[in-house]
Amino acid sequence: MDACIVGWAHTPFGKLEEPDIESLLARVGRAAIEDAGISPAEIDAGFLGVFGEGFTNQGFPASLVLQSIPELRFKPITRYENACATGSAAIHGALDFLAAKRGRFALVLGAEKMTATPGPQVGEILLNASYRKTEQDIRGGFAGVFGRIAEAYFQRHGDQSDALAAIAAKNHKNGVDNPWAQMRKDLGFAFCRAESEKNPFVAPPLKRTDCSLVSDGAAAMIITDAETAKAMQKAVRFRAAVQVNDYLPIASRDIIRFEGPREAWGRALDQAGLGAVTDLSFVETHDCFTIAELLEYEAMGLTPDGQGSRAALEGWTAADGKLPVNRSGGLKAKGHPIGATGVSMHVLTAMQLTGTAGAMQLPKAEIGGVFNMGGAAVANYVSILERT
Repeated sequence: MDACIVGWAHTPFGKLEEPDIESLLARVGRAAIEDAGISPAEIDAGFLGVFGEGFTNQGFPASLVLQSIPELRFKPITRYENACATGSAAIHGALDFLAAKRGRFALVLGAEKMTATPGPQVGEILLNASYRKTEQDIRGGFAGVFGRIAEAYFQRHGDQSDALAAIAAKNHKNGVDNPWAQMRKDLGFAFCRAESEKNPFVAPPLKRTDCSLVSDGAAAMIITDAETAKAMQKAVRFRAAVQVNDYLPIASRDIIRFEGPREAWGRALDQAGLGAVTDLSFVETHDCFTIAELLEYEAMGLTPDGQGSRAALEGWTAADGKLPVNRSGGLKAKGHPIGATGVSMHVLTAMQLTGTAGAMQLPKAEIGGVFNMGGAAVANYVSILERT
């Protein structure tokens, strides 16, 4: 790969005062450009990630960034969408632009305003990331889809409720250290494990603590070619960037094997010249639900099939474990504003690699992995990043 991240910006995630995605984009676009130490006029193209299924009635958002950065007028700007991997889709658009040598500096933005939408409508919108023909009547919406995945995994490998609670507790503990996280509260294993009035079942066996949060937020970054990056204040290189798509219907696959993520990780590690996921210093992975993180342990090769619980229960993925996973708190604690998520994951990984992650900073952060997923393991993106 011949591309580097050289600047970034990130809003808090949560229920924000900004009324729409236009105002959220205004918080991060110019800030990322300034962080890179360049002028807006040097941006050659923009790549915007916004989920396309109804959180905003502004169905054509590509040029909204011009409202806050008028210097980008007459530059090419394109909106990307790929369900919960929308942010990574925008990043890949920028990488392709740079690889084609159409410009030197690309601005990537991701944003979502979700909290203004009523709860039942949120569930209906998110269900659009599933196969409507056979999955639209699943109770619990998209949470119900992952509830079915958890049920199938439990049937094959036994009750994993302890492992799911351990994942939730780990990510909430990590979220305390993330100044941008929506929920900065260490809930503890016991709370996450037990059904209660404050932690009811949402889509059995998944409880509220097993589900990511409805969020507003935005993130942005500047990407340039490796030669240009040599003169920049900081640079984080893409050692690998892979996209793998799988069938949309969960009935068309062995859904508890997460074969798309498995293929994406294999290709990315090979592209990066690495032998195993344990060659990484840390991973930011797509824990839209705790069962997803458990299955991703197996897909990335951290454990054999059916043994993902070991990584959670034996502390392998804790902040001080052999492969820290979601030191940011993940989607579980940080929040999951759909269009912003993939960009956020890359920004937080870049911060780790440049030693600027504050209270989240890991003592060893030399090479990091990012896994961002659209749908139930349908659009799968893996990036491997290192500091130059």
